[in-house]
Amino acid sequence: MGRTSQVKRSTKETEIEVSLDLDGQGESEVDTAIPFLDHMLSQLSRHGYFDIKLKAKGDIQIDYHHTVEDVGIVLGEAFAKALGDKKGIRRFADTQAPLNEALAQTVIDISGRGYFVFNATLPKSKIGEFDVELVPEFFQAFATNAGITLHMNCPYWENLHHIVEALFKSFARALDTACSLDNRTDQVPSTKGKL
Repeated sequence: MGRTSQVKRSTKETEIEVSLDLDGQGESEVDTAIPFLDHMLSQLSRHGYFDIKLKAKGDIQIDYHHTVEDVGIVLGEAFAKALGDKKGIRRFADTQAPLNEALAQTVIDISGRGYFVFNATLPKSKIGEFDVELVPEFFQAFATNAGITLHMNCPYWENLHHIVEALFKSFARALDTACSLDNRTDQVPSTKGKL
């Protein structure tokens, strides 16, 4: 049985549906009506080898906040659902990804406890029409709803697009490693016997 999931969320602000295959080929069909977010979610899919189909409609005429946050919520729920009882997963990962002058680090524990630390000072600025302050909002929503502990660090960077893209790439690689199955065990990776 594959590690897949489908999640739908409908509120007065957004309508989002996603299908996810953790053991995919890195293929994506993403349409949020927010081009930069679509680009970042495609990076998540490609570099994590997750197959993601995601369609989102939101009140983007107001701003992008509700859509970005709710996409994080739905994707987090989809990952939690696809992981199931978490038997045999590696659980932990620590990955760095460079993009030219920028370096991003992501550390993950699929702990069952949503917690997020973002060690980066990003300016209140835009990349195209995208508000950069929504980047940590996305990851916060994902971590909380996936039940993961997520630490992200940006020790240095100059170009804003580069560091945001490096964050998504390091997140993808760390998430791939943490979700991957370890052929040495079929047990839950915890002395408690449950995550």
